Amino acid sequence: MAQSNSQTFLITGVSSGLGQAFARAALEAGHRVIGTVRRNEDADAFARLSADRAFPLQLDLTDYARIPQAVEEAEQRAGAIDVLVNNAGYGHEGALEESSLDDLQRQFATNVYGPVAMMKAVLPGMRQRRRGRIINVTSMGGFITLPGITYYCGSKFALEGISEALGKEVAPFGIFVTALAPGQFRTDWAGRSMDRAARSIPDYDQVMDPIRAARQAKSGHQPGDPAKAAQALLTLVDAPSPPTRLFLGEDALALVEQKLDAMKAEIAAWETLSRSTAFAD
Repeated sequence: MAQSNSQTFLITGVSSGLGQAFARAALEAGHRVIGTVRRNEDADAFARLSADRAFPLQLDLTDYARIPQAVEEAEQRAGAIDVLVNNAGYGHEGALEESSLDDLQRQFATNVYGPVAMMKAVLPGMRQRRRGRIINVTSMGGFITLPGITYYCGSKFALEGISEALGKEVAPFGIFVTALAPGQFRTDWAGRSMDRAARSIPDYDQVMDPIRAARQAKSGHQPGDPAKAAQALLTLVDAPSPPTRLFLGEDALALVEQKLDAMKAEIAAWETLSRSTAFAD
């Protein structure tokens, strides 16, 4: 039985990983969840989680033209969407010089254009109702960078910027936008969910070989618990004044703090040159 204060969530990519954890937690809390999947078997598995509150939506997030109609159909079944969680995405591993422009296009199609298309589909209704929550799952890689996932970092930096700017556009309508930036969580992101460019330039061996080996070795042993990330998501949804950005995980916080310290030091070191560009009136 749904709770009287239940909401309708639209969560992308619920067949595995954080998306699956988010959906399960929302259902357990009494909410209705529309969950996007790509395969028939995943749709059936999701529907079995709750007979009357789990609504599978088969959708390819790069089929931008279909998204508005799909969202409208889902709302007819589950109710107006209160919370959009843009979770679906994947990682591309590869040095920039070894990765094709097609690789870049696919990375942005899924990690940036798809989420934007989803936001454009739900915003008219949220704006009309003067309320709504949009949570874009980015990454600590949307603020800090690591070699070997250049395209991935670029896509998450883009989604972070879009989230922050959008939040300022829609705040007057009672709509809150948060970039949720996880560190390393125990999902299959670094396994079957990662696209890896073929190695072709020996000069990058000393950079790429240790990174690739370490990432594959750590897959399945990451420190973050997806179930706890899901509880953090629910806390975020209930917060009266949610943050613009929320990092999840001690690893994310440590790396972000290191970058902030380095940025402050670099700004100070180059302050004179930075201030040297005004007209001398």
